[in-house]
Amino acid sequence: MSKLSDLSAAGTAVWLDFVDRKFLEAGGLKKLVEEDGLTGVTSNPSIFEKAMGHGDAYDDTLAAFDKENPGAATIDRYEHLAIEDIKAAAETLAPVYERLDAKDGYVSLEVSPYIADDTDATIAEAQKLWAAVDRPNLMIKIPGTLAGAPAISATIATGINVNVTLLFSLDAYIRVAEAHAAGLEERVRQGQPIDRIASVASFFVSRIDTTIDKQIDARLKDGDAEAEALKAVRGKVAIANAKQAYAWYQDFIASDRWQALAAKGAQPQRLLWASTGVKDPAYPDTLYIDTLIGPDTVNTMPPKTMDAFRDHGTVATTLTADVDAARHVLAEADRLGLDLPGVTDSLVLEGVASFTSAFDDLLGAIAKKQPAAA
Repeated sequence: MSKLSDLSAAGTAVWLDFVDRKFLEAGGLKKLVEEDGLTGVTSNPSIFEKAMGHGDAYDDTLAAFDKENPGAATIDRYEHLAIEDIKAAAETLAPVYERLDAKDGYVSLEVSPYIADDTDATIAEAQKLWAAVDRPNLMIKIPGTLAGAPAISATIATGINVNVTLLFSLDAYIRVAEAHAAGLEERVRQGQPIDRIASVASFFVSRIDTTIDKQIDARLKDGDAEAEALKAVRGKVAIANAKQAYAWYQDFIASDRWQALAAKGAQPQRLLWASTGVKDPAYPDTLYIDTLIGPDTVNTMPPKTMDAFRDHGTVATTLTADVDAARHVLAEADRLGLDLPGVTDSLVLEGVASFTSAFDDLLGAIAKKQPAAA
């Protein structure tokens, strides 16, 4: 049993934030499932850009597709490659899905970042991708934008599992948690089962500290009068923000609204900690795992962070510890004018822009891999 397995036993499921054809074919995912208790996989446009846009791992598959589908659009060529990887990951995780009775064992595939602000297009693409992959342990990733919330409700209502991505603020999280509940309630009204529909709310962590810490460092460099108070919250705002979200989650699942759904078999929408790779070398490389451990949560890790935790991570129930101290950190951040709400609003826009840019690069790279007859 590795420390990653211990993490799962403490209530925080271990997911991998990485997908790559060679890794899958070499049995890398299967090994993580068997040796570390890994129960899920996430992907995004940036990950696929790194996997498909460089090297030749996908060239044979693409050539075969092009031969059968001459003149296919670049987006269709990309989706063919992505869906093959997602299907392979889903097959590897299928025994986990069955063993845990649909409570875990999921792989996520994201809707196009181009439609992040288009509710109807998001709903349509979620249904298209769900049908194309055709695996019960698929989650469709939908951004937690204003347009995303009604898309989440509608998608859940049709029986599709949803991974809500790009959440940074408590307000945005509450909006999508309520959207998830509304989708389940609509299914109940339709007389449909809700016991095998899963969802996670992906709350991004390290990017908040990266942005806030830059503000702090700039003010310290300028000799700010609040230097000591600024130093005291450096590297702590993201964790405090996450703990605040988890406290809200605990209250929500105890509410009459949720308990009515739970009585019909509903699974809670777990908080998933994303962007958990540490960006500042001054911090421990397992910071955003060690501090966010608790029941009904997921931590999706890039391979390097997973290796670090396996080697020297610390397992303890930390999410519910020092909650008053976390509230104090957030109050201090507000008093000091660090503008967490403004930061989180900007990070959503930056996140969509980043994934859009990666998608541009990905499609550009695939477009260049033209069939030989072209």
